[in-house]
Amino acid sequence: MEEGKRQRQIAGALQEQFSEIFRRLNLSMIDGGMVSISSVKVTPDLLEARVYISLFQVKNASNVMKIIESRAWEIKKELADKMKHQLRRIPVIHFYNDDTLDYVFKMEQVFKEINEGGTSSNENKNE
Repeated sequence: MEEGKRQRQIAGALQEQFSEIFRRLNLSMIDGGMVSISSVKVTPDLLEARVYISLFQVKNASNVMKIIESRAWEIKKELADKMKHQLRRIPVIHFYNDDTLDYVFKMEQVFKEINEGGTSSNENKNE
């Protein structure tokens, strides 16, 4: 089912607020890496928000997710202060590790290896 207009509006507003909250609470740099909000998805009833977090050059992703989960109450409190006039109820927040960036790096590495292997085999044919 396609996302409704209101869902997209709320998700966009939440993503902005989460980014600002993470900067304010010093959660944008953890464990020597960068933490950012890649996307927010909201259920049709607007009672749940799935926050996808992108981690860049983080040594231990599960440790970073535990740190964020441990501060979830503080994050939700900040969100409630910012969004209380836009929403009747602040949604239940679930954090997920968005590993899309890791997948992209792995795929680039695979393509690089394929290209390197392909050029060396072509050179062997020409000799």
